[in-house]
Amino acid sequence: MSSFKYNTAIIGDLHLSDAEPVHPKKPYWKNFKQARHFIDDSFAKFLKHLEEQSELPVELILNGDIFDYDSVMSLPEGDMYEELTHMEKKIGVDAHEDKSLFKTKVILDQHYIFVQALRDFISNGNKVVFIIGNHDIELYWPSTQSEIRKRLLDSGQNSENLVFCEWYYLSEKDTLIEHGHQYDPYCLCLDPVNPLIRKKKEYKIRLPFGNLANRFIMNRFGLKNPHHDESFVKTGIEFVKFFLKYEIKIQPFLVFDWLFGALRTLRRSLEEGFTPASKDPLTHQKKIEEIAEKANSKPAAAISLLELHAHPAVHNPFKIIRELWLDRFFFMVMLMWMSWQIFTTHSLFASVSLWWFTVPLFLSLIILGYYAQGIKSEVHQNLNAGQQKVPIAAKLVNVNRVVHGHTHIPIDKTIEGVHFLNPGSWSPYFDDIKCTQNRQSKRYIWIEDEGGKRNAQIEMWEKA
Repeated sequence: MSSFKYNTAIIGDLHLSDAEPVHPKKPYWKNFKQARHFIDDSFAKFLKHLEEQSELPVELILNGDIFDYDSVMSLPEGDMYEELTHMEKKIGVDAHEDKSLFKTKVILDQHYIFVQALRDFISNGNKVVFIIGNHDIELYWPSTQSEIRKRLLDSGQNSENLVFCEWYYLSEKDTLIEHGHQYDPYCLCLDPVNPLIRKKKEYKIRLPFGNLANRFIMNRFGLKNPHHDESFVKTGIEFVKFFLKYEIKIQPFLVFDWLFGALRTLRRSLEEGFTPASKDPLTHQKKIEEIAEKANSKPAAAISLLELHAHPAVHNPFKIIRELWLDRFFFMVMLMWMSWQIFTTHSLFASVSLWWFTVPLFLSLIILGYYAQGIKSEVHQNLNAGQQKVPIAAKLVNVNRVVHGHTHIPIDKTIEGVHFLNPGSWSPYFDDIKCTQNRQSKRYIWIEDEGGKRNAQIEMWEKA
């Protein structure tokens, strides 16, 4: 008889959102988000497969970004709609509790097959653990968790088999599971113990820079998939080629959408990033204890893991400006102004053609090109930043196995004696803008009792 209570399956980064309608006048607009690409049917079959292959009950870890609140574009009706800002009506509603609850209901309603599959899975005696990631950070609200509980549990039964964890979870005392965004300075929750801030006399979730960029910029870029870096981490030449081939026909004023979106992202990131967390010193320790209890660890472990988290990029404004490409924009404006000053000054002493304005401008643009070419996005550098902390985190909680998500890249390797795994992503991923060449691979981590010891490996559920 096994000494373990569960075998464990881990998946993450499903990015469930609302369905994008077909846009007859905008071909390819958010094709990747249309209902025909929903993974619900595959997920339901996956859960049945887990139950059939396991001799023990299964502990399913949904390791962050299961829901994608940032990509929900559905809008409420009635009084709530009237209270929305002009920008919310264009890019989706903000992260106040009533709005987060609305988005939760939208996702659960549209992914009813996913909901029913989890409901049956829990009813059969299995366990489900939600670990909060960056794109489903709005799961911190009690009402969003209550709504999910209402949908997944039979009249409150098996309530202990549905758990929500703030950023980490310990499975069977041998595996530390984190989404991994807390090691990414652009995507971390600044204070996962106290994620709320008070703004305009209302409480809201403080959104990370990456979430704000997704809302203000990517939600307006319908031909780019925000969940795969190749869509938006490009060189200047690659951006120009893509624009001339596709976007000029559908979104000719894309540069203005980017500029206004980037400026809004910068303003909100700095404004909220420097807003103090809403916390009560009298309940802080109790919150730590509750977080640790849900994660199957001790409060000291939670406090120690907090110390490993990255320093937020929003506390270094130039990092944000550079990642948004605003430094290159400001540099270009400055060079154009300087070129004009040179031209106008020279014209005071001699009559010259306006074409001479282009001479200093051309030379200055060469300087801009060299500057831009030397800047490398830190997005790729930060994808693997969490791996550097793996041995320390494992030591802090006394395990020899660590699992992350977040990067969407499958990994199975050993780091200083610690087995490190990442199952990758289940979110739709296509090589072509028409979404016909599916590169999606649904992998999961399976940890199973084998002779009194649990062994882990990445397995393929379904490949497109």
